[in-house]
Amino acid sequence: MIPPIDDHEDPTTQLAWPTRRGSTSAEGQQEALDGENNVEEVAKKVLTPTKRRLTTWDLITLSVSMAGAQIAWTVELGRLRHSVSSGSRTGLSEQLTSLVWLAGPISGLIAQPVIGAISDSSTSKYRRRYWIAVSTIALVVSTLILAYCQELADFIVDIFDVGVGDWDEKRKAWAKATAIGFAIFAFYVLDFALNALQASLRNLLLDVTPASQLNSGNAWHGRMTHAGNIVGFGFGFLPLARLPLINLLGGTQFRKFCIICIVILVVTVWITCYFHEEQERPSLHQKKSKGSEVLDNIRSAIVNLPRPIRRVCYVQLFAFMGWFPFLFYATTYMGQVMAQEMGEEPDPEYATRTGEFAMLLYSIVAVISGTILPHLANRDRRLMAHHGDDDADAELMRIRNTVREWKAEAARKGQPLRLPVMPFLLRNIWTGALLLFTALTMSTFWVTTVQQATIFIALIGICWSVAMWAPFAIIMELLKDLSAPPAALARHPHVRTLSAPVAGPRRGSDVRPDERQPLIRRRSYDAFDANAEEVTPAARVAGGTILGVHNLAIVAPQLIVAIATSIIFKIVDGEANADPNNENTYLGKNGVAWILRFGGVCTFFGALLCRRVAPTPTERAMRRRLGEMMVLREESSP
Repeated sequence: MIPPIDDHEDPTTQLAWPTRRGSTSAEGQQEALDGENNVEEVAKKVLTPTKRRLTTWDLITLSVSMAGAQIAWTVELGRLRHSVSSGSRTGLSEQLTSLVWLAGPISGLIAQPVIGAISDSSTSKYRRRYWIAVSTIALVVSTLILAYCQELADFIVDIFDVGVGDWDEKRKAWAKATAIGFAIFAFYVLDFALNALQASLRNLLLDVTPASQLNSGNAWHGRMTHAGNIVGFGFGFLPLARLPLINLLGGTQFRKFCIICIVILVVTVWITCYFHEEQERPSLHQKKSKGSEVLDNIRSAIVNLPRPIRRVCYVQLFAFMGWFPFLFYATTYMGQVMAQEMGEEPDPEYATRTGEFAMLLYSIVAVISGTILPHLANRDRRLMAHHGDDDADAELMRIRNTVREWKAEAARKGQPLRLPVMPFLLRNIWTGALLLFTALTMSTFWVTTVQQATIFIALIGICWSVAMWAPFAIIMELLKDLSAPPAALARHPHVRTLSAPVAGPRRGSDVRPDERQPLIRRRSYDAFDANAEEVTPAARVAGGTILGVHNLAIVAPQLIVAIATSIIFKIVDGEANADPNNENTYLGKNGVAWILRFGGVCTFFGALLCRRVAPTPTERAMRRRLGEMMVLREESSP
């Protein structure tokens, strides 16, 4: 009978949002060792949860704001472009619309790292909720401006008495330009506020959730994010003007959607802030001003970014060069396919709702695949570390005794011994999702009907569920390894390859590198086993700051995408856009399809780089234990 093995926290189902990590020693080995006690003390203060165990209701109230934030995100991704796209009163050309999306990378480059570093350095019990509240207020204001930008423009123009009446072409031109200015300003505020809100919500999760419940907390975060997508795209698809009470709001579908978004956002944020609060903590750096500490944290995180995390960031650069074209232009692509199938310009409202319906299906597919696919990476408890594994020899003895019991049990049943099976590596699942994205975008060469386009958009949800899980799970496990106190690492010398401050054996250790060779033959299944990545721990740089740096790799591709889409639109749809008599938004245009294919090429290169991402520390340890079990199985029974 297989002896029971204690549960081990499985990070593969978690989204990584730790807020603290250890400090890098720039002076070398001696300083790293001398500061070990201080690092452990800091780690205990920062990493040890002080909150009570959370109930399911607590986890729901803690995560529900992510649904509100994601609904606000759908304003930008699904409906904002309708407000500023060509064909509307506040219209921009497609080329200029692409440049408007520069708000994304600018806000991502600034908001998340800065907000994360500032709140990390604060000792106030409001350090997270303060930024949550400020960000929510900014979101409400910017969304209202988007909903009423034309009315605000008319009001401003009337104040300055431009033109002689509503029919005056001069007044119309000034009103349109003013409305565009309001829309662009609101777009930038919305982007900055969203980045700050999401970063603060993730940090709050880490502050109030015990370590043993991080898995559940992040799982609820993921559920609420997908739920926000479903609600947001669902409201975008529904004819809101026909719904009771909502039809009293007046205005366009977009305005009604904005008002609904504001109500949901405020209610969900209030729930989170009311039911949860951070605890005050002692200051770790009394000698530095807050400004210098924030800048130092960001600089240190960028300069000293560990190589495994750096490789994940490289993959994210190419991956999101594929994702942003899809996220920005999926609904527009549906309109262009509809125009191609009908042979005439479709109704803009109907085309947009059809695109929103496809995005709704995409969100549902993401929920389903996000529930199923993580099971491919489920860790067999028999391959996980045991709480009694105080050192490498104790672990080896446990594995030997366990295999002996398995062999005896199998012999009694007259069956061959079946060892545990390694799960799919996270990097392999991520690679597969990137290749699937490439294949789907290339299929647009053969997409000619709305039904085919809907299936294409829905299937992309499979790739999105992996994009929101696998890379964050990899980084989270690396950060956990970096943040582990030295005492914990010393108990498991076989995992110190990812956390040793210097190369070579740990000072004071009684175990030599070759001491296990006489006990058992070692097998290597991958080049990463023989050449493990070396990561230097750092306690001065907060984990939230490192995640902010990771976010830079996610938002930076928008700069390239904005330029690339402008060029593609100019080449493919330039003639149609240059015709002053052509007022069509979709008919005769095919630029979005080529933009999606451009993204597919980028994700293909991302898949190639993904092969350079090392297995996580847990995956390597599991593979090593399985190799030892295979060797022990071949030995003669005692």
